Amino acid sequence: MGSGTGAAGGGWSRRRFVGALAGVGAVAALPAPAPPGHSPATRDTGAAVPERQPSAQPTAPRPSPKPSGPRPLYLGTYTTVEGGGTGVGLATYDPESGRVTGAGTLTGIVNPSYLALHPDARTLYTVDERDDGAVTAVRLADRRILGARSTGGAGPCHLSVHPSGRWLLSANYTSGSVAVHPIAGSGALGERTALVRHTGPAPGPGQDGPHAHQFITGPDGGHVLAVDLGTDTVYSYRLDERAGTLTEVSRARTRPGAGPRHLTFHPGGRHAYLANEADDTITVCAYDPSTGRLTIGAPQSTGSRASVTNYPAQIAVTADGSYAYLANRGDNTLARYGIEAEGARLRLLGTVPVSGDFPRQIALSPDGALLFAANQRSSTVSVFHVDGGSGELRLAGDPFASPVAVCALPL
Repeated sequence: MGSGTGAAGGGWSRRRFVGALAGVGAVAALPAPAPPGHSPATRDTGAAVPERQPSAQPTAPRPSPKPSGPRPLYLGTYTTVEGGGTGVGLATYDPESGRVTGAGTLTGIVNPSYLALHPDARTLYTVDERDDGAVTAVRLADRRILGARSTGGAGPCHLSVHPSGRWLLSANYTSGSVAVHPIAGSGALGERTALVRHTGPAPGPGQDGPHAHQFITGPDGGHVLAVDLGTDTVYSYRLDERAGTLTEVSRARTRPGAGPRHLTFHPGGRHAYLANEADDTITVCAYDPSTGRLTIGAPQSTGSRASVTNYPAQIAVTADGSYAYLANRGDNTLARYGIEAEGARLRLLGTVPVSGDFPRQIALSPDGALLFAANQRSSTVSVFHVDGGSGELRLAGDPFASPVAVCALPL
């Protein structure tokens, strides 16, 4: 089961989400100023990537300072399903109240179901989740589409930007492969430099083949990890940061039929948390930055009720590493965990109703004071205040209506 998975009782299969329609152009209701300290980048369709040294060991992230005034919010959707959107939703949110205000739509992208931001905050990237999968770059200064590049696979459902800002990583769900694209100085994408299909191990129970669901960079920067729901495996690759190529270094297997979907690292860099969609569990993983090897621990409860069928989706971890949150689709709750032993343990503290149906994705605001949940089936985005001391969540007013909301990216 993929991001648009289908649970029994009205679930949608991922294949229904991959459309054949393509488009170009962009329409925005409000102009977006360049981030402070940056001037708008000029368009560069080239893909040249200057040589650079491998990434140094990063320090633990810290919450951004408390912002003032409305902040941008970008919303992913499906454009080829009934009731879906027409492109990337544009909105703003008040960092104090959490109130969301609509600001139009960025059109010209098919099924932009997952979004990612370049580290310099100048460029937005989206998947084009369709049979002929692609990734698209959008310059935020004027919301101009800088072009799309093929991912070499079908149904791309996740993408992320390497911390260096020079490589875009994407996961093709339907074809079970991962891809790498170079990023030029303008934010535009170059031709693909790597494509790896997961041909082994054999599919897990109930699966018909590999289904790559996520592709992210490890805390060390030199390794990238691909989570494959279909093969019950997390693959670790070494990324050649000059050539953009991948070399597999290890595999971590979940228990058969777990269906791993989403991995999130603790800021300490030695542990990560894995949401297993098919068996409704979460696991703590140990990570070795020197080798890229992941070791998956014992499954734990998601806090979901026994009376419902639940598919855990995405995990968010606070910047100080004290709390983790898990989106429960089906149970329609957000689980809160206390993080203990420097990241090595999760302790379930409770759940809160998400005030929506089928929370597909969650994200913390840059300052960590708000949590956003994109509720696919209710076509809403719920916003919660995050208590910095206890990690408790408090709903910030009525959810915001957004067609088939599957991703919320607060800036």
